[in-house]
Amino acid sequence: METNFSKIKATGKLLSSKQISCEELTKQYLASIEKENQVLNAYVKVTEEQALATAKKVDEKIMRGESLLPLEGIPMSLKDNISTKGIETTCCSKILQGYTPIYNATVWDLLQNQNAVLLGKTNMDEFAMGSSSETSCFGGSFNPHNPNHVAGGSSGGAASCVSGNIAVFGLGSDTGGSIRQPASFCGVVGLKPTYGTVSRYGLIAYASSFDQIGPITTSVEDAALVFDAIAQHDPMDSTSQGKKESASASLTKEIKGMKIGIVKEYFEGINEDVRTAMEKSIETYRQLGAEIVECSIPEIKYGLPVYYILACAEASSNLGRYDGIRYGYKVPHYEDINEMICKTRSEGFGAEVKHRILLGTYVLSAGYYDAYYKKAQNLRGVIVNAFKRVFETCDVILAPTVPMTSFERGQTQKDAVQTYQTDICTVPVNIAGLPAVSVPCGFDSKGLPIGLQLIGNNFCESTILNAAYQFEAATRENGTFKAVEMGVAL
Repeated sequence: METNFSKIKATGKLLSSKQISCEELTKQYLASIEKENQVLNAYVKVTEEQALATAKKVDEKIMRGESLLPLEGIPMSLKDNISTKGIETTCCSKILQGYTPIYNATVWDLLQNQNAVLLGKTNMDEFAMGSSSETSCFGGSFNPHNPNHVAGGSSGGAASCVSGNIAVFGLGSDTGGSIRQPASFCGVVGLKPTYGTVSRYGLIAYASSFDQIGPITTSVEDAALVFDAIAQHDPMDSTSQGKKESASASLTKEIKGMKIGIVKEYFEGINEDVRTAMEKSIETYRQLGAEIVECSIPEIKYGLPVYYILACAEASSNLGRYDGIRYGYKVPHYEDINEMICKTRSEGFGAEVKHRILLGTYVLSAGYYDAYYKKAQNLRGVIVNAFKRVFETCDVILAPTVPMTSFERGQTQKDAVQTYQTDICTVPVNIAGLPAVSVPCGFDSKGLPIGLQLIGNNFCESTILNAAYQFEAATRENGTFKAVEMGVAL
């Protein structure tokens, strides 16, 4: 079954047929950003000059009668931890304010080669540490469906700008759910690829063995198109392998006979609105001819503690480079080098980042390494093997993306433990390095979006996107997706 939900393809047709010039389109998006960003706080930097320069190149190509590449002329955004040569990249942290990279992230080079139009850098939790974007030194990003609620995190700005129609697509990063959770909260599609499919070169590190770049879009087809563009082998990243096959070419396959696993542990502790949406989604797959397979992964109960021990340990190491000497913020007054480093890090990092650095340093310290870090590494292997076992009996795992819907602004300060719990369904995927996609599947009683998570085996992006595409085709017009009336209407 084919659909016509692709905003990328629709935009490309408008440009190719000369119904609108790329410059006109870009100006529309820039004007909408100026208006809507006052409400959403999705962008922390708008790159107007660069966007219009790229748009001009695209228009010249169209006037010459040349065909456009899939992402050519498409207005998009980058999360503020993706390096952009000559454009400030801060990770939404005081300690990196004023830092301008001298090189591009590989993903941005790939998109530049297609003449994608960069509108700006999007808001995020500081160094990608958070679940609401409220740890950003620029303040939080908010939900287009209800701006009194958070957009999620850490890629909250990317999800907010796509959902609010002030970018056609955005790139985010996912360390423990940071693409999928905000996508679920904002009612859009978020793809976390297999670890190693998309180059991490130029992604400012939080936890290197978990981090992965991926797209946030308004449709499954758009997620596949962006994934195909950025999932290339990169010799600059030693973990890079690229994709196995084109994801966009596999979307329309029938899923009759596909085995979809329902892992009972994923359904423990989720709220009733989410549970109801999951049950309806399972029934939809039954009607599409998929085989529902009930299974169990008791090992995922270790997911959160394993993640927070290992990710924080890696953060402690990765963030040791921010010392006020090489780049970024430095305190103006100090007695000696030790005081300078201490004051710079104390003033430059926010509370959540300092908390995670301290936790990571603790579990790596003498006397605690074996008790915490080594044990967590062993359990990581157990979780990897548990997923391998389940994928012997099913093709895809269906689960909630988040056990709840978007919470109100300020909730993080009131109940930090609850915000950590939002990652409970997403972190096992990062621990195992697997691909997963969040797709809108309905709304709660307050009208806030709910996300369905489809998890695949390693390098099986085409399988999960095929399953997601068929679900979208069967449900989208029945109310699982609702466009927000703001931003640019194509």
